Amino acid sequence: MYEDAQFLTDMGERISKRRKELNLTQEQLAESINLSLQSISCIELGKKAIRPQNLVNLCTALGVTTDYILTGKKEIKQLEGIFAILNESDYTMVENLVNHLYKNKK
Repeated sequence: MYEDAQFLTDMGERISKRRKELNLTQEQLAESINLSLQSISCIELGKKAIRPQNLVNLCTALGVTTDYILTGKKEIKQLEGIFAILNESDYTMVENLVNHLYKNKK
């Protein structure tokens, strides 16, 4: 039971941290994924699990992978700094620009 409680607490901390990085309130996040403010609060505190579809919606709203929320493992796409605030489309644009610049240097 302790492992489950710790898992939910750790997951909630990652959600809260990412929400704050994006300067979102719990209310704004709740509205964006059609959950109640109370649900977001309980999820962030590790008092409540999140349903799979809500997890997918949450990850989309926060611009992170489900793997990051569940395990804390970041992909290369989730680098700190500027890359952490880019949506998928903007990230692709930056990636294409870097690839173009790299090819022209050769």
